This record gives sequence, C-alpha cells and structure tokens, in this order.
Amino acid sequence: MKPTNQDVPSIIREKGEISVIAGHYHENESYSTRRLQGMSDWLMTFTLEGSGYFLIGGEERFCHAGDVTLMRPGVSHEYGTRKNGGSGEWHFLWVHFTDRVAVTSLLPETELLVHAVEHASLRARIQRAFTSIVSDSVERAPYWQELCENALREVILLLAQRITTQSDPRIEEVKHLLALRMREPISVEELARAVGLSASRLAHVYKASTGMSIIDSLNEMRIRQAAILLAHTDRLASEVAVDVGFANYNHFATQFKRRYGISPRAYKDLGEGD
Repeated sequence: MKPTNQDVPSIIREKGEISVIAGHYHENESYSTRRLQGMSDWLMTFTLEGSGYFLIGGEERFCHAGDVTLMRPGVSHEYGTRKNGGSGEWHFLWVHFTDRVAVTSLLPETELLVHAVEHASLRARIQRAFTSIVSDSVERAPYWQELCENALREVILLLAQRITTQSDPRIEEVKHLLALRMREPISVEELARAVGLSASRLAHVYKASTGMSIIDSLNEMRIRQAAILLAHTDRLASEVAVDVGFANYNHFATQFKRRYGISPRAYKDLGEGD
C-alpha cells in the first residue's frame, strides 16, 4: 500500500507550521541530509555560491550559483554540499512548502527540477523573492504566511515561463531590460553587451524572434504604458510623453496614433467622457 502524505514525514508539521518554512544556509563540505522515506513537503532551493548535490534514485545531480531546484513530495533523497568538483561549500536559500502553492502544476512532473537562471536580472528577481520568503518567515509580521506564498508563486511562475517558452533567453533578457529602463535612453550596443552579442547580431536575432525591431518593440511598450497613464491619471498628454521616455512630443503623438488610431489628447478626452 502506497503511503499517504500523513504517513510521510513533513518538515513543516514537525516545526508546527501550516504551509511554509524557509532558511538561509552556508554549509561546508560535511553537510548532508538524507530522507529515505522522502517527505510530504515540496523543497525549493536557490544557490548563491558554491555547489550542492542531490542524490535521487541512484542518480546524482548538481546545482551551482544561480540554479533553482524544486523537489516533489514523496521522493526518497539525499542532498548536501558537493565535495568533489565543488568549492567545498554550499551557500543557499531554501523553502519547504505544501500543496497550497498550487501553481506547481505548471512545471514538469519530474522528481527533481534543476533550472539554471542564466541572466542577471532574472536571477536578481528570484533572489529577491527567496530573500523575502526567508525574512517574512522569520519576522512573522501580520500576513507573513500569505506574503511567503505569494513570493513562492512568483518564483514558480517565473520558472514555468522560462521552461514553457521556446524563445531565446537572450531575447527575453532584452525585453526585460527594455521594460525596466523604458524611460531612459538605451542603445542597441548597450543591450548587445548585456547579452553577449554584437549589436548587428542582436538586431538580427531580435527581429527574427519577435517580428519587430528593438526600437519598434521599445516604442510599443512605451505607447501601451502611455495609454494606461492617459486613461487613469490626470497627467497631460505632453507630460505622459516624457513619463514613458519620449523626448519629442510629435514623435510620441505619431506613434500613439499609429497604434490606437487617434491622438493622445483625443484618447484622454475619450476616457474622461466615460
């Protein structure tokens, strides 16, 4: 008879918690944990420095700086600091959680997922989410559990997004940088350096992947944001143009009309009429 979740050990239940426990470990080469029965909780880690190993079903898997691992419940396992071929230490953030974080269904049904987060901006975002989980679980301010669960869902959704999309991760990184720095002057050369390509190669790859040039893509982001500001704030159209990164109002107005069929001022008047 297959054991139920109640039969399998739960780190969360042992600690008297409901859905989440988290921590920040910096371990030397003597660190290891073995659970032959597995556990009824999920385990997710994010490696900051060094490397760790996971031994599941006789197969050894390794994780390095920037890697996220996710282990399903009920898996007999051992994990710890990688001794051979590693730095002799494993510096990582970890979270045990229950099935309340239902978005795990978006991920592959493998016993252990090891995902390398290649680009710095996504890695920083995931690290911030993990750090929030750890700090909220320690501080225990009101709604700490809900905050931890929301941050967990963010990480899982980001993983699912990376795994299910077939697009070039360098293109995704460029899109993220464009959205992050929408108001700033930014050159194709600067973007190319950030993803390790020449400017001409990036321009070609981006157009082939998205059907748009980098500049057209940036303008599209700016115009969409401008429409939101025009509809939901009292900002003048000329102020909105600056807010979203257009130095020239006429250029902004031309781009806006091309996208929405009317001028920015007419669009704002239409929203005010509602």
